[in-house]
Amino acid sequence: MSSLVLEQVLNGLQLGVMLFMIAAGLTLVFGVMGVLNLAHGALYMCGAFAAAFVAAETGSVPLGILAALPVAALLGFVIERLVIARLYARDHLDQVLATFGIVLFANEMVRILFGPRPLFLDVPAFAAGTVEVLPGTPYPAWRLAIILAGLVVAGGLALLIERTRLGMLIRAGAQNRRMVAALGVDIGRLYAVLFALGGLLAGLAGAMAGPVLAVQVGMGEPVLILAFVVIVIGGIGSVKGAFIGAIIVGLADTLGRAYLPQLARELLPPAAADQIGAALASMTIYLLMAVVLAIRPKGVFGGRD
Repeated sequence: MSSLVLEQVLNGLQLGVMLFMIAAGLTLVFGVMGVLNLAHGALYMCGAFAAAFVAAETGSVPLGILAALPVAALLGFVIERLVIARLYARDHLDQVLATFGIVLFANEMVRILFGPRPLFLDVPAFAAGTVEVLPGTPYPAWRLAIILAGLVVAGGLALLIERTRLGMLIRAGAQNRRMVAALGVDIGRLYAVLFALGGLLAGLAGAMAGPVLAVQVGMGEPVLILAFVVIVIGGIGSVKGAFIGAIIVGLADTLGRAYLPQLARELLPPAAADQIGAALASMTIYLLMAVVLAIRPKGVFGGRD
């Protein structure tokens, strides 16, 4: 039983760090630029497809993952320059409509280029086996690699935000964009860099998820919903909040789906337990979000950094 619990906890951590890599860019774009970007999930999808395509052409999965980073960053930069830059003065409804249009365009373009069937990305040879995290508890090495990569990304972003001039501008922009522009900072360039950084992180998440999930059209939409839950719980504009929120959501979703149906069987007849347990498991993170908003409407770290 302890081995099964540990495995589910690690699965939750793996999901959490994946969500963090997506939500970090999303919360920065929303917190600093004030843009509600539904196209962020499309960058995640494009990163996964770029990794799968390059890996298939070269036979190297690591090279495919590396190739996904500049592809997603460039796409983020192009989207910001061609579309988002025209929407800063518009309200959120216009931003939602425009970025939703980008999602539809990206899905159809990927379907034209790669076809409707899912692509599959092999696990890299160096992480193809399992690691015995505890005696008698093997765990896939690639999932551990995802957790490690997420922690490295979290540490790198913390250093970027806290120790660099770009990070200082990002923090200042989140507090008062007009003042940053008045001090002579090229706010348009800052926004473009920020959007490209968010795209890079989303592309990395998509590439890392490729060996775990099927790479398919529309894969960005479900994970985007979870990413929005993460930033609402953690606090809009807070990288620290995105990390804590992502870990909470990852663990709550994974453990809820694993154990709530079993718990329901202890209290209810089997037929009703399966139905109610599955429903509760799918609602767990949204109930958690409602509780957080009731206690802290700005999120756990909203307005703190």
